[in-house]
Formats: sequence, C-alpha cells, structure tokens
Amino acid sequence: MRLALLLGSLTLAFLLAVWTTQVPRPRPLDAPVAAFSAARAMTDIEQIARAPHPVGSAEHARVRAYLSDRMTQLGLSPEEQSGPLSPGSIRRLKEEGGDPQAANNQAINLIGVLPGKDRSQPAVMLMAHYDTVVGSPGAADDSTGVGAVLEAVRAIKARGPIERDLVVLLTDAEELGLDGARIFFGGHPLRDRIGSVVNLEARGGGGRAAMFETGREAGPTVDLFRRAAMRADGGTTATSLAVFMYEQMPNGTDFTVPKDRGVGGLNFAFIGRPAQYHAADSTPENLDQGALQHLGSQALEAADALLRAPALPAKGPNTVYADVFGRLMLSHSAAMGWGLLGLTALLGGFAAWRARRATGLTAAQVGRGLLDGLWFLSAGLVLAQAVRLLAGPMSSRAASSETYYVLLHRLPWMEAGAVLTILALALLFLTGARRSRPRVIAGTVAVLTLLTLLIGGFSPVMLGAGVIAAALSLWPVKATTTTWGAWLGLIALVFLLGCVVQGAAPEAALLFVWPALLAAVVAALAALISPGLTRPVGLIPAAVAGVLGGAWLMGLGHFVFLGVGMDLPGALALIGLLALLFLRPLSPPVSAVRPVLIGAAACLILACGLSLAARFAEPAPAATETQS
Repeated sequence: MRLALLLGSLTLAFLLAVWTTQVPRPRPLDAPVAAFSAARAMTDIEQIARAPHPVGSAEHARVRAYLSDRMTQLGLSPEEQSGPLSPGSIRRLKEEGGDPQAANNQAINLIGVLPGKDRSQPAVMLMAHYDTVVGSPGAADDSTGVGAVLEAVRAIKARGPIERDLVVLLTDAEELGLDGARIFFGGHPLRDRIGSVVNLEARGGGGRAAMFETGREAGPTVDLFRRAAMRADGGTTATSLAVFMYEQMPNGTDFTVPKDRGVGGLNFAFIGRPAQYHAADSTPENLDQGALQHLGSQALEAADALLRAPALPAKGPNTVYADVFGRLMLSHSAAMGWGLLGLTALLGGFAAWRARRATGLTAAQVGRGLLDGLWFLSAGLVLAQAVRLLAGPMSSRAASSETYYVLLHRLPWMEAGAVLTILALALLFLTGARRSRPRVIAGTVAVLTLLTLLIGGFSPVMLGAGVIAAALSLWPVKATTTTWGAWLGLIALVFLLGCVVQGAAPEAALLFVWPALLAAVVAALAALISPGLTRPVGLIPAAVAGVLGGAWLMGLGHFVFLGVGMDLPGALALIGLLALLFLRPLSPPVSAVRPVLIGAAACLILACGLSLAARFAEPAPAATETQS
C-alpha cells in the first residue's frame, strides 16, 4: 500500500506539473477585438524578424520604418529619439561583427502616445526593444515583445477610452547595453510623466511567460496585477521568490533603467526553449505562439488595469505571493509569514504529541529525522553537481559567451539529468538503505566532492555540502529512526530554514513556509486518523499532499532550473527536500526496498547517460570546450 501510494503520488504529481507548465492555445486572427491574439501579433513579428537587425544594419533601418508606420496606424503619432551609444556598446557591436559607424554611433528609439481622458495623471508605459544581436532574427528576443506591445495597444483601444496616457517606447541598443532605455530616461520630456512601466522580454523561444520582476516597494502594484492576471489566457506565472532571485543576479533588461529611477511596474519574459536564445534559428516559424499568447495576454491585462485604475498604485510594503498552478495567485504580507510559521509549529507539535502517545516518539528520533533531511540536501547538492559536469564545463555568460550558448542548447538534457539524479537520491533516502553502508556512502560523497571542486572549480558551498554529507553519512551509524521521527524531523528542518529565510528575505520565505505549513496540516490530520500510522487511511492525506504539493514544487523547480540550473543544478535538491515533506511517511516497506533501490540505480545511470549524451546531441567546437 505504501509503495503504491508513493509511486502513484509521484506519477500524478509529475503529470499535473507538466500540465500546469503548458502554454495557452494561441488565439486566431478572428479572436474578439478586445482580446489579445497571437495570430494578429504574428503578422507584425513575421515582418520584424525576417532577418537579423542589429544596430546600424540596413535591416535595422527597415524594421524601424515598418514600426513607425504601424505605430502611426494605431494612432500613436510616433517620434524618433536619437542618442549616443556608450563606449562599451560600440566596442561590443564591433566585437560581434556589427558596424557602429553605419549607425553614426547612435541609438534611435521610437516613442508614441495614446492619449487618455486625464492627461495630467502619470502615464503608463509599454516597453520592448526592437534591435537584435548580430546573427539572430530575434523572433523571440525581442520581436515577440514588440509585436505583443502593438497587439496590446490595438486591444486597449478596442476596449474604449483610457483614464491616463499610454506611452509606447520601442527601445534601441538593448542588446548592446540598455542604451535606448538610458537615452529615454536620461532626458526625454516624457520621462518624468511615467508612473508605471510594463516591459516585455524573452530569453529562449517559448514556454510560459513569467512576471519575474517588479519595481521596488511594489506591494500595491502586485495586488492590482493579481486581480488582473487571472483574466489572462492561461493565467499567470508569478512569485515573489523569482523577484528576489532576479535581484541577486547581475542580469539586466530595459526595465532596470526606470526601476533604478524609482519608477514602478512589471517585467515579463519567457525563458523556455533556451537553445533559441540569440540563435540564427530564432525565426517566426520556430517561435512558440502559445508563449506569445501568454506573454501578450498578461501584458495586456496588466497594462489595461493600470490605465483604467482611478489612481496608479502607490509604493507600499512588498508582499509575499505565488501563483498556484497558474490559475490562482495567493498573497499575504511579509509579516504574516511569522504567523504561518507559528501555525506550523502548533500543528507539528500536536502531531508529535499524538505520535508520542501512540508510538513513544522521542526527541532524539525527531532529531535524527532532521539530520537525515540535512544529509539529503547536502548530498543532493554534490551529486547533482557531479552529474551536471558530465554535460560540459561550468560557465557564465560573462566568462565565455561561446560556452554559455552551447550550454543553453544542452540545458534540457541537464534538467532531465538533474531531475533523475534527485529522484534516485530520494528513493535511496526513502528506503533508509544508506545506513547499511555508511563508509561506502561517505567515501562516495567525498570523492564526488573532490571531483566537482577539481573539475568545476572551487566553491565553498560545494565544499561545505560535501563535508556535511560525508560526516552525516557516518554519524550516527547505528541509530534507527521511525516513520514519525523521520517525518517530523523533516518538517522541523524546513521550519528552521523557513525561520532563517523569513528573517533575512521574507519575500523568498514562501518556498519553505508554505510547504512546511501544508506538511504540518497533513501530519496533524494523519495523527488524528491513525496516530501510529498503521492504517492505510491515515496515509491518504500525505498522498494527496504529495500530488498537489509535489506538482506545485515540480513546476516551480522547472522555472528555477531554467534560471540557475546551468551552474547550480543542486537547486533541485532543495525542491526534492521539500517534496519529501509529503512523501516521507510513504516510505516503502522492507519487502520493497530491493526493487526501489534497483529503480534508484536505474534513474542514476540514466541521469549520467543523458548528461553525457548532451555533449553529442549538442556538440561544441573543440576550442570552446578547451577554453572553458
């Protein structure tokens, strides 16, 4: 029964996660006039992305003329704004094979205005960039954004008069160094009238579009977006965790410029199909039109809500929020995280009290469960990194652009390898078999840690994870654990991590707080139904939570891996730890340990095979691999 519930929960969670990460169906040309239509937007994208159009090229001039005509047709009365390219942008354009002299070292923005009823109010801006890198037609980056902006303007006009002005800014030289945005916000007469910005971007060729960045002190803006986003086709993908993570990265988009000036707003992008990023095959034919529909529909609803609001959202405390399967968006104040943690402690304490009365649960057993969870997390970091290295060298875009793009092609292979690696480790963890060979496990962890440090480069995180995993593999060697002790120990570990993150970065704490609370609720229910966890019915809440909570975590893990998995695949170890909050009481019985271990070994072998296969499926020039 336990094994059936475990495998059934994992399977259903995976299928639900796959379903929730799908893009909506693109709307056709004859879609309602007030709706966003990917097919209508594609008529512009097909013209914009006919060929690469970097700054200074003949195609760049053609695209600018085409966009000026389209903006005129939409009643935006477009104007051009010129400004100098930065020295860094000139140098980069030369290095990539472009010709700065052909552009007179200038970037040229296109600016249009759709007047609102009260022109004295702060305006809303829709922004995207129309230039591309040398060698890529840029159907996704950012012809999709430009086409979506034009289609959104058409739909907004069809919905009737707006309260305030809509400013459309199609920037130039974003790919070189955000020059177009800096030129506009550095001196254009309209810059001080902009009250909120909706920016559209892409990194890849498809997938669900996420609202991944906001202005600072954006709580009221997020509240407005939360209400508007549910009207978008396919709902929304948004979480304050993504905003926090992006803040820690060195990346930037055009939205960075107004954000640094204190302007609020929302930034949208899709990052699936990573092989198409800045690639020659980023053509209209290869573009995921469902991704276009999702991006444009969210941008339309967000901009429309801002344009028709009685007043633009003021600055206010950041909130904690996340979508649930794209169909519902939950949010609460940052301070409420402490209340949720308190509720988690109460429910966990109740479950522990019931379990102690029924099974004689001790604090030592819970402590061993906590240490087991810490072992899983640290060992997962090491093992995922080791398997990842089979796919190619570690790289960052700044260090080696050639290697970066090669590895983007391999990213789906890396993700499959990382998922199977964490699944294999989870199956080993659930059987408890690691305790029967402590020296072998500790030695394996030590060797893998050494290899990752030698091949992948020194990392204090990896070194620390390896030391912790090796030490915990050996201690306590002979200690036994119980189902309740193992389960409540995991909940206690995530609870403690949640307290730390809640104190340091409450916007990101939901990753720990929400799963821990759900697990504590499930544990309390199980303790009421079957305090000894001997009746199968007592495991049903855990199985249901495994499906729902596991699917939510898998979907979140997919986007996390697309963002950071190239260099930190062990991020999925944390996702795996959180999923184990629900799956731990479903550990297989002794009679099923052997087949489960065989399954774990098969997953790990397949993971290694997929990572190695990436090198052959997506080969790189020998010089690129060597330089890395």
